[in-house]
Amino acid sequence: MFRIKRSTHPVDQLLPAGQMGALGLQHVLAMYAGAVAVPLIVGGALGMSKADIGYLINADLLVSGVSTLIQCLGFWRFGVRLPLMQGCTFAAVTPMVFIGTSGGGLTAIYGAVIVSGVLMILLAPLWGRLLRFFPPLVTGTVITIIGLALIPVAVNWAAGGVGAPDFGAPRNLALALGVLLLVLVVQRFAPVFLSRISVLAGIVAGTLVAIPLGFTDFSGVSDAPVFGVSTPFHFGLPTFDVAAIIAMTVVMLVTMTETTGDILAVGETTGDILAVGEMTGSPVDGARLADGLRADGLSTVLGGVFNTFPYTAFGQNAGLVGLTKVYSRFVVAVGGAILVILGLFPILGEIVARIPAPVLGGAGIVMFGTVAAIGIRMLAKVAFNDNGNLMVVAVSLGVGLIPTAVPNIYSDFPNWFRTIMESGISAGALCAVVLNLLFNHTTRTR
Repeated sequence: MFRIKRSTHPVDQLLPAGQMGALGLQHVLAMYAGAVAVPLIVGGALGMSKADIGYLINADLLVSGVSTLIQCLGFWRFGVRLPLMQGCTFAAVTPMVFIGTSGGGLTAIYGAVIVSGVLMILLAPLWGRLLRFFPPLVTGTVITIIGLALIPVAVNWAAGGVGAPDFGAPRNLALALGVLLLVLVVQRFAPVFLSRISVLAGIVAGTLVAIPLGFTDFSGVSDAPVFGVSTPFHFGLPTFDVAAIIAMTVVMLVTMTETTGDILAVGETTGDILAVGEMTGSPVDGARLADGLRADGLSTVLGGVFNTFPYTAFGQNAGLVGLTKVYSRFVVAVGGAILVILGLFPILGEIVARIPAPVLGGAGIVMFGTVAAIGIRMLAKVAFNDNGNLMVVAVSLGVGLIPTAVPNIYSDFPNWFRTIMESGISAGALCAVVLNLLFNHTTRTR
């Protein structure tokens, strides 16, 4: 464990440069696999070329780094100034895939992302009052739905990717299983530092094994520019579809809840905010919480402008803060700076875009299953001594998983309805919020 001086608050301490670099890199490694998963999923679902997916990945890394710097260092009323790493939220994946594949394309996705980011900025000061409508009952249910809805994505990857000529071939599934087993072995037996990046280790090792077996070809990577900057609206000017905006607004509410949990987890809660945990001992009141959510909103707007997606604080990095007991926000800011540097080298995005689908499938089962497990862990805090809470979870899970179980069930409905309901995440979230209001915020008559 690193020794640091106690003359200033732990959140504001500056460590020696070598330690800052090592710990910042560790934060990047802990979140890297999750960070690049969203552009990989969305780009693959939209049938984009390897070069375009690589562009999405680099844009994501660049904006992730900028978002982290805003959140950790802050300016004016943007940024909670706590050790929080930012990345693309999984909550937006399913809605964005449907918006993109139902005719809107990337421009409709980016229009909805920009509007939802602006709404997040405007809603941030009021969020403390609305937080009681998003208890663990609602957030746990929604996060569970997110994980379960993403599992089919990982399974399709494991089989070789939708549309692959060898889809379901035994060698594809064997490679995915090998990656999955390697992740488990590293998680169980490796030193703590390596176990924190077990998913990334599995992806790297699986790719190295896959190259001589002919699963992928990196020959085109050398054609990519070594250095480049993501330019605004690279894929076209955004378009604004009402149904897409509504679906992304629901995601925005889930994202705000997710970020709130991470902020309260690393800060000591005071005043009008419900206490859910503390690490750093740095007080978080309503105004400071609003600053953190504004940073999320600004990052999301930047994402829509610079060809990437909505942003939230990453829970795995909040957990890493608790594990290392190093609470300096400047350490995480160094991690953000590393992400910015990575985002300026398109060749890195091209390399990630060529990782074989079965390798991603084996790792994805762990990543997306972990998301569902986190939701279940949140639900463990909920009292189920009457049928009200049980009904909220049961019906919301059922409604949220309908599009996953029967993807074409809403094909005869209008597009605005399909945009909202064919995303199990937005459908399940709406259901959970409404049912929670019905069972827990209305007077029961007998």
